[in-house]
Amino acid sequence: MGTLYLVATPIGNLEDLSPRALRILGEVRLIAAEDTRVTGKLLSHFNISTSQISYHEHNKMSKLDRVLDSLNEGDVALVSDAGTPAINDPGYELVRAALAAGHDVSPIPGPSAPITALSASGLATDAFLYLGYLSRKSNERRAKLQEVENLPYTLIFLESPHRILKALADIQAMLGNRQIVLAREITKLYEEFFRGDVAEAQAYFGEQEPRGEFTLVVAGKKLDNTKWTEASLKSALETGMAAGESPSALAKRLSKESGWARRDIYQMIVG
Repeated sequence: MGTLYLVATPIGNLEDLSPRALRILGEVRLIAAEDTRVTGKLLSHFNISTSQISYHEHNKMSKLDRVLDSLNEGDVALVSDAGTPAINDPGYELVRAALAAGHDVSPIPGPSAPITALSASGLATDAFLYLGYLSRKSNERRAKLQEVENLPYTLIFLESPHRILKALADIQAMLGNRQIVLAREITKLYEEFFRGDVAEAQAYFGEQEPRGEFTLVVAGKKLDNTKWTEASLKSALETGMAAGESPSALAKRLSKESGWARRDIYQMIVG
């Protein structure tokens, strides 16, 4: 019975491939790779000639039996294009199937973009929530952000360069102007960490063309146990309505600031 090794590969700098990962990639009978062309360049750089099979999001179920058959004959390594396999990359189903078939599953730890960005963000690391890529559609992005808007945990997302400004706009709308860190090209030549609030990030990347894949680290909601008095809330309501805010927008904004439930504030507005 073979072992399935989950081998973390560099997210940019090839020097981050560990000696143990190099040895395992050279010793296994087969490498299941998200993209054999990408992994082929890595293997060629280190003079590794192990056979590969493609194993990605669109063929993972059809290739499952082939990988399990190879495990019956020896060890197999699973790799993604970059970082730790099975973390926002194909692998979950294979890990479950290998365990169900009685194989050992052994991680070879190494780079992971979400954890790397979090560790260097300067935001709280004691409790965090990783949510992968946000939806491509604004209404679905906003629905997901609404689910986590009241959580005190640091939030981590992935985003592509052509959607980053739209994602920042939705984060601003749903989570408010929180502290945020945008990390791109991590460990590469043009590595960049932007640190500031969401509005500053929008301004910065509105002027400079976003390039490279982004990891977003967003501060969790600050817990404030001080609830506004009803008099204070009514005063803020009068100010907001006089300024022309819609009832729904006003209720949403003040619920974040006052500690009152949004539905209760809305009822106060509409009477």
